[in-house]
Formats: sequence, structure tokens, C-alpha cells
Amino acid sequence: MDGRMSGYRRPDGRFGIRNHVLILPCSLCASETARFAAENVKGAVYLANQGGCSLSRRDLKVTLEVLSGIAANPNIYGTVLVGNGCEVVQASLLENEIRKKTNKPLETIVIREEGGSIRAVKKIAELAEKMCADAANVCREEAQLSELILGTECGGSDPTSGLAANPVVGVCCDRVVEHGGTVILSETPELLGTEEILAGRCRNEEISRRLLRMIADYEEDFRRVGENPRSGNPTPGNIAGGITTLEEKSLGCIHKAGSSIINEVVEYGAPIKEKGLVVMDTPGQDIASILGMAAAGAQAVIFSTGHGTPTGSAILPVIKLTANRETAEKMADNTDFDCSGVLEGLCSMENAGAELFDMVEEVCNGRRTKAEELGFQDVSMARYCNFA
Repeated sequence: MDGRMSGYRRPDGRFGIRNHVLILPCSLCASETARFAAENVKGAVYLANQGGCSLSRRDLKVTLEVLSGIAANPNIYGTVLVGNGCEVVQASLLENEIRKKTNKPLETIVIREEGGSIRAVKKIAELAEKMCADAANVCREEAQLSELILGTECGGSDPTSGLAANPVVGVCCDRVVEHGGTVILSETPELLGTEEILAGRCRNEEISRRLLRMIADYEEDFRRVGENPRSGNPTPGNIAGGITTLEEKSLGCIHKAGSSIINEVVEYGAPIKEKGLVVMDTPGQDIASILGMAAAGAQAVIFSTGHGTPTGSAILPVIKLTANRETAEKMADNTDFDCSGVLEGLCSMENAGAELFDMVEEVCNGRRTKAEELGFQDVSMARYCNFA
């Protein structure tokens, strides 16, 4: 492959590999109205919002960061915001945050101001249909792979994840970095026990300190409520798969990051400024982690799994892979890439990583993932309940 991708240049200069019109509710109370409108507009996608109200100060800050980042994601052509009228995340407040990040098309509807859901749905649908027509007229163009931000995720892990799937992802991610692109290593709880290894890979001492502080703060948040994150993980599914300790799981997880130098550490959903390998402070809950990376501008995610997962996103393609032959066969509806041949001695780690890199390029050039074909639009957002 030639290290290029095709897609859509946005007015803010960023490059998307999908061309979605997003109907985005500001809160849970506006979500059903937004969903009903999206289901009646061909070409529109919908992002469920389970929050938007009853938020701490920190939670409000993160929620605004994430929702505005989703609207700014380059895979989105334009957004129709839907508010109820009384929530904490007011439509006008979120609109202002979005306009700080992007100058893409943006419209706002408040259900109460329209006279109820039926009238609001009609107005939302009209605005979204016009955006979809405008989006259809945007011509695809080519861009260098250096503009790619690729998220990485792993879930439902078993021994094949750490032994093969994640190292294969690491080979692929190293190639993305070699092409000038950006890779996100996520899931803070799955870095526990590997702090010193990762700190030694940071570009400088300041980034190393940020990484160590991020992990320490994660543990401290749990201790404040009488919990120990090192005893709450691995999950039952991980244990059933043969993973015995959190450190064992973490040592397998960090292989997704390949061998590149860590150039930046960012908060959940925060914009990414550096190229190369970046660490994001996300929860271990896969769907919430993916949403944070999408909010940071990721155009695609690689998701490795041992047991298999159907997870998908309305915003970006999620490429699922496994090194477990049984999982690849049982979860064929959901699995995009089978690298079980690595463990079976049928192919090398390097060759499998190169093949995965080729698939990433194909997805960046329009190939649809299994989750996209199924229309899966899983959504979850990290919540922060303290008042820091």
C-alpha cells in the first residue's frame, strides 16, 4: 500500500474518512427525540446521550469536551444539536464549545422551543436532510496517512491477546507512526503494573511524570471510595480465558503500542496535539474508551479481543481482530481480521502486522468494517463524580 487515504477535507482543515451527518442530543431527556429524527433521515447517524444533567463540575467539563469533540471529529460533515431546554448541558452552551473547535455546519433545536417532540422531530429531520444532501456533494480526495489518528482498544482478553493479537496491533501501529500518523494507547486501568516500562519510553521527563501521575491519580480516585482497582480486574471473562493478574493483563495490553516513543499524555477526550504515539487517560470500559478517542479526533480504531466483541461506533470504523481461532470462527459476523496463524506457526508477527496495516489503509479508503455493515452504534461516556 502507498500510505495514502481517501476521504473528505473539512472547512477546519482536518481530514475525515467517513462523511456522516450527526444528530446529537445534549442530554438523556433529548435522546429519544433525536433518535426518532435520525431514524427518519437516510444518511444521518445518532449518538445516544445517557447524561447531560445532574453533573459535577468536573463531569460537566468532561462532558462538554467529549460532546464538542465528537461534533468536531473529521468523520462528521455537520451536526444537528438537540436540547430539551432545562438540562445542565444547555444547547447554547454545547453549541459554543463546538464552535470553538470547528467551523463545520451546525444547527441547534430545543424541543421546548419547538412546542414538543413531534414538531421538533420535523424540524430536526428537515435540517438533517439538507445537511445530508450537502454532504453528498462533497468530493472525495486523497491525503497522506500522516493525517490519520488511529485509536487502539482491547477487550474480552485471553492469553492469545497478549501473546499475539496485541503484538500484531503493535507492528501495525509502528507502521502508522513511521508514515507520520498518530496512534492512541488507551485504557488507564490496563496500564497498571507497567508504569515504569511506559515511563521509560516517554520522550522526556515531563511526559514521563504526566504518565506516572495519570496512573497514580486513577488509583487514588478508587481509594477515596474504599476500592482497590488492582483487585477489581481482571474481569470474570479475562479470568475464564486464563489471565490471572492485572499485571499479567497489562503486560499484554501495552503491546498494542508497538515500540514507538510516547510523545504526549492527554486527558479523556482531550484534543491531541502531537504526532506519533499518544497515551490517553480512558476507563477500561471499551465503549467509553472508544468514545474518548473519537472525541480527540480519531478517524478509526483497532480493537483486539480474545473472546470476541460486537462493538461498533456511529462515528468511526472499529476494526475487530483476534488471535483466537475459535473466536474468529464463532464471532465471524463481528471479526474483521484473524491473526490466529501467528500462534499456530502459519505466519510471522511481522507479516500479520503488515497485513493488518493494509486493512487499516483499506478502511481509510472506504472499506466498511463488520460493525459498520451491521449498523452498530454503541455509546458510553466516562463519568466523573467528584468536584475537583
